[in-house]
Amino acid sequence: MLLRNERVMKKNARRKRKKRSVWAGLLREMKEARLSNFLLLTVAGVVNAFGVTIFLFPVKLYDSGISGLSMLLDQVTPPQLTLSMFLILLNVPVFLFGLKRQGVLFTVYSVYTIFVYSLMSFLIMNVLPIDVEFVSPLAGSDLLLCAIFGGVISGVGSGLTIRLGGAIDGIDVLSVAFAKKIGISLGSFVMIFNTMLYVVCGMVIQSWILPLYSIVTYYVGSKTVDFVVEGIDRTICAMIITTKAQDISKALSRDFQSSGTIVNAIGGYSREEKEIIYFIVNHFQINKLKRIVHTIDAGAFIALQDVSDVIRNHEG
Repeated sequence: MLLRNERVMKKNARRKRKKRSVWAGLLREMKEARLSNFLLLTVAGVVNAFGVTIFLFPVKLYDSGISGLSMLLDQVTPPQLTLSMFLILLNVPVFLFGLKRQGVLFTVYSVYTIFVYSLMSFLIMNVLPIDVEFVSPLAGSDLLLCAIFGGVISGVGSGLTIRLGGAIDGIDVLSVAFAKKIGISLGSFVMIFNTMLYVVCGMVIQSWILPLYSIVTYYVGSKTVDFVVEGIDRTICAMIITTKAQDISKALSRDFQSSGTIVNAIGGYSREEKEIIYFIVNHFQINKLKRIVHTIDAGAFIALQDVSDVIRNHEG
């Protein structure tokens, strides 16, 4: 009996330590939250709402992801169930579902932006003196203009949210959670979801014109997100395979004021000893890099790959 009580006490003690550890981790992560980020996330939510409610919603074009699903549900359900309500009801549970995988700060940023997006959508559609009932206040009934500008503006809001460490649509969380399980990439998961969404929209409204224009919105929006997140000055990782790594590395460091990393390697066919230089440049510096490398070693092999982000430690 004593041994059993002792085991129970140890088990409860472990649980308490684990809870304290979890809460400590949550508090530590939340300390990284910045007021400036919340201000910018507010801007992101407002911008996204403006793009959707001013250009897309009035002409019944559909946004991508859960936002687009919310727009469809707004059309086919009673008037009491609004776009703003669906944005919260569908997105917030998804972000909470991904809390453990994505982290507390990501979830807080995302849910906050969703609430701003939802609130601003409600204000534009129901409070402010803006008529978005039948046509866009700025683009009229021109579907192409609405699709392009709606995609660009909502893409700016989504991209800004991602850049700040959050997401404005739960489809991103769902893709991370389920894409690998079914053996596809994150991008393919989002594309399949949106394709199914637009097919359902076409079947519900019995017309394919609006869903097809919505694909234009999706394409323009995704490209805008890429531009906002990555910028025009994209980061490129150059992998240079050469027998003159030291000379090339010195030349690159001198001309770019930046150092690379040299790794020893062996040719797969020739078995010749070579070296690989990993070097980071931006999109506009590629031709200069090629010129420097091939001036020193005309037979050098250069592979280029996009890099989503470069994180440097400035503390050391």
